[in-house]
Amino acid sequence: MKYVTDNTRRSFIKKLSASAVVATGVPLATASPKVAVSILEKGRRKKRTANDRIRIAVIGTGGMGIGDVNTALMVEGVEVVAACDLYDGRLVRAKELWGKDLFTTKDYREILERSDVDAVINATTDHWHQKICLDAMEKGKHVYCEKPMVQKSEDGHAIIAMQKKTGKVFQVGSQYVSSIIHAKAKELIAAGEIGEINFAEAQIDRHSARGAWQYTVPLDASPQTVDWDTYLGQAPDRPWDPLRFFRWRNYRDYGTGVAGDLYVHMLSMLHFVTGSKGPNRVVATGGLRYWKDGRDVPDLHLGLFDYPESSEHPAFNLALRTNLVSGGGDNFLFRIVGSEGDISIGFTGLTLRKTPFPKDPGMSLNSFPEAMQEAIRADHQKKYPATASLVGPSEFEFKVPSDYKGDRYEHFVNFFDSIRTGKPVVEDAVFGLRASGPTEAGNISYFEKKIMGWDPEKMELVHQV
Repeated sequence: MKYVTDNTRRSFIKKLSASAVVATGVPLATASPKVAVSILEKGRRKKRTANDRIRIAVIGTGGMGIGDVNTALMVEGVEVVAACDLYDGRLVRAKELWGKDLFTTKDYREILERSDVDAVINATTDHWHQKICLDAMEKGKHVYCEKPMVQKSEDGHAIIAMQKKTGKVFQVGSQYVSSIIHAKAKELIAAGEIGEINFAEAQIDRHSARGAWQYTVPLDASPQTVDWDTYLGQAPDRPWDPLRFFRWRNYRDYGTGVAGDLYVHMLSMLHFVTGSKGPNRVVATGGLRYWKDGRDVPDLHLGLFDYPESSEHPAFNLALRTNLVSGGGDNFLFRIVGSEGDISIGFTGLTLRKTPFPKDPGMSLNSFPEAMQEAIRADHQKKYPATASLVGPSEFEFKVPSDYKGDRYEHFVNFFDSIRTGKPVVEDAVFGLRASGPTEAGNISYFEKKIMGWDPEKMELVHQV
């Protein structure tokens, strides 16, 4: 095993002296946490020329697609030249946002044929991810694909193969892995600051209609304004239903429920900071408790994941929970627990708490005769003589700077730098499949009421007997 033990631990005081340098960097998922100078900062300092410009197109201009494009345009040297969506109103909105001369279409293949498109953002429904990604790379386009990378894990291997075949840059859009917050967590864990990991937990609770995917349906939604037949794709044939188009996350035909929408983020973060390849056993439960609006995915979902011992980390367990009708209000938690501390990660920073085991284990004497108590005390004092020692701080808080542009911005910086320089992306297709595959196992576990296995090396589902 290679993971950090007490014998190889560096002192935290030494770590703090270097933290200001490391905190500015965003190491790759497989990179050393000792990276001292940010590759991203180097990229931003570099003056761009006309030949450095990257022209992007977006396929799927819903809320996520608009957010991705607007963030991508914050990066120097990037422009948007085309947009595709299956609803007329979104094509109108794209021109309102990015210019009346923007090329728009309902057929994504027209975008892939354009010579002025260098890269595409695939922000479509989950069931369209694989085909569009494959077609885009085959046509010579770099791809930024929203999470989860694929709806079905078996589809992910074709994307991995296509990326290798074409050499195109492919990045999955689970942006938290590009955050300087998670870079710091990765550094602290690698330094052994919380000892050996034994448990991790994440909670994402919501208490709003929009948080439960009850998105607004436009008043003009109809078969005349939406290309319903194209939307269905390989999904089961169904009559026109505006809810299945505009609230697609609620349906298994097109989405992946809580697991694919939210748990993929949690697994991506965990795999990044620990270097893990993934769990090997998954069980899930939950139910449809409140949002009985026709959806066929649960609004309360709980998952347990067993992570086996590997060269990157000891064996540990992960617990995930999402409640889309949380009466106590919205809640977010991501915590990694070790033998001597824990790390709690939020949206603006992280907190490290250190609780090392005392050298003196103490005594439990009350049930013994007094003579035996005295003998044990004398023996104990010889083994653990009382000595005075300084008590250091037990809690450390790290916050992002006030001018920090956010993890999604950093994720796009990394993507475009990879296109320009050929350096590896943070979240390639292999990483993306290792994050999405176990969540599919969780969905199968929930719907079929059984324990599921996942092979993190082969990246394959394993049906338990």
